[in-house]
Amino acid sequence: MVSRDDVRRIVLALPGTTEDPDGSRFFVDGKQIAWPWLERIDPKRARVPNPEVIAVWVAHESEKELLIDMDPAVFFTEPHYAGYPAILVRLPAIDPDLLRKVLTDAWRYRAPRRLLESVPADEA
Repeated sequence: MVSRDDVRRIVLALPGTTEDPDGSRFFVDGKQIAWPWLERIDPKRARVPNPEVIAVWVAHESEKELLIDMDPAVFFTEPHYAGYPAILVRLPAIDPDLLRKVLTDAWRYRAPRRLLESVPADEA
């Protein structure tokens, strides 16, 4: 089972990444790549962070659908993310290697060219 600490370790090992002061959101060049999922538990109340789920940037909606089709026990979405390029990831269900790939892909989609060119494709 992976944890938020694993997410933090993986993301911060990528060039040019930062985290917000509370350690819950991660960025590359000021662009968000992973953040906590805010779940709507009660329709009349504010959303609350679910510690077992993160949202991760994807290239586009079709990638989101491919991931869900690949493993709906790990990947899902909700109406709040309709039309938005992000996938929800269940941390207890994802393999650490797949988590690394999903987070690294998010970094690649958001990183500026200067960072992409500084890292060989097989290293990041």
